[in-house]
Amino acid sequence: MNFNPSDYNDLVVTEAPIPGFYVIKMPVHGDNRGWFKENYQKEKMEALGLPKFDVVQNNFSFNDKRGATRGLHAEPWEKFISVANGSVFGAWVDLRKGPNFGTSFSIEINPGIAVFVPRGVANGYQTLEDNVTYTYLVNAHWSPEVKYTFVNLFDPDIAINWPIGENEAIVSEKDTNHPVLKDVIPMEV
Repeated sequence: MNFNPSDYNDLVVTEAPIPGFYVIKMPVHGDNRGWFKENYQKEKMEALGLPKFDVVQNNFSFNDKRGATRGLHAEPWEKFISVANGSVFGAWVDLRKGPNFGTSFSIEINPGIAVFVPRGVANGYQTLEDNVTYTYLVNAHWSPEVKYTFVNLFDPDIAINWPIGENEAIVSEKDTNHPVLKDVIPMEV
């Protein structure tokens, strides 16, 4: 994908159609050597409306091939998602109990775009090129006792328009076996 650092000059935080979910457009400073960005800047982002977020862990997921597809998993913690390089098509579905259950949202994430995902919103992504590093900050530690909620990536009821279709996507067997939305028990948050 063509990422142009000059397209990203201002820090902007906007809420998406899923309540508590935010899209962050970040300044990216580039020159003949490459580019630089402040990937997460707590004070500035919270001043623009991002919820208070105390990071306890930083995770990376390296994806070899275009079409690597992961998700949709809802965890009991918040996440700040970005990419270190490359681009992904990100998709989210609100699995929290309430009137927004089943609401979906998607956007392309590149080095100039990040998202803040509230607990109980299932997240997934698909790489749009080879060798993509997807990274996320979380405000709680992973543990084997943690209860997740899942929904199937390709359930037509959530209507996610994945750029790379189900027949070409690289998906784990575990992710292909997630339930469809009508069989999901909403997450209490």
